[in-house]
Formats: sequence, structure tokens, C-alpha cells
Amino acid sequence: MPIEATINGKPVTITAEPDTPLLWVIREEFGMTGTKFGCGIAACGACSVHINGDVMRSCSVPVSDIAGKSITTIEGLAKADGTLHALQAAWIEHQVPQCGYCQSGQLMAAAALLAASPKPSDAQIDAAMTNICRCGTYPRIRAAIHAVAGQA
Repeated sequence: MPIEATINGKPVTITAEPDTPLLWVIREEFGMTGTKFGCGIAACGACSVHINGDVMRSCSVPVSDIAGKSITTIEGLAKADGTLHALQAAWIEHQVPQCGYCQSGQLMAAAALLAASPKPSDAQIDAAMTNICRCGTYPRIRAAIHAVAGQA
């Protein structure tokens, strides 16, 4: 049975099996490969997306759970005209990525954090940013979040 949802502001019909993880639908059915597969058990955060504004790990969300919901992927974080989201610009300015693999998930987690807490403390950042970065760019991530929040 087709599942209707919205991905990055566009209505979509999903034809995958209901228990298919959202991650695979995003990547395989819609060709948006910015959302990464990391662990498959919702531990690392590389697959983080927003579902109705909440950050979720798409590897563990069956598509049946997103019927009628709005999903934003890393491809939808920038404005429609291609202007980078403030966090994406800050990521570049603060040279956050090294290997870059986790960064789309990190950006999605940071965007959700700032939507909920526009001026987060270090403790709030630490609590919200649970994504794993094997390169250890956590200090740069924190600096970029503070820069966007106007606390640099």
C-alpha cells in the first residue's frame, strides 16, 4: 500500500514495504544520498533526518511510521534557491568536517537543537549532539553551533 509523505517540502508517494527503513527509501527510492548509513541500529547518527521537525535516526524508522509526515534531509536543509543554511556556512567557516561522513547527520542534529534552543549552552549542545564523529571534530561542531547562535 502506498505511503504518502512530504520529503524536503515535496509530496511523495512511497512504494516500499512498510517495514523498510526510511534511510533506504530516502537513498534508494528518491536518490538522496546525503543521508548516510553508518551502523543500522540508531547508534551513530549518520542517518539523522527531521521528521515533523524532530531529529530522528532514519535507519530505525520504518516508512509505515512516516505516513502523512514531513521529512527533511540534509538536501532540504539549504534554502530552495541553494543558499546554505546558517549551520552549513558555519561548518565551512569553522572547518568542521574532516572525513565528512557523519556531517550530514551532525548538521541535522544541530539544526534541531537550534530550533528547540536558539542559544544553547555547552551542556545543551553536549546533550543534544549524540552523533558519533570518529574524527573527533566535536570542539569545531560546538564552535559552529555557538557561532550560529550568536555566542561565538
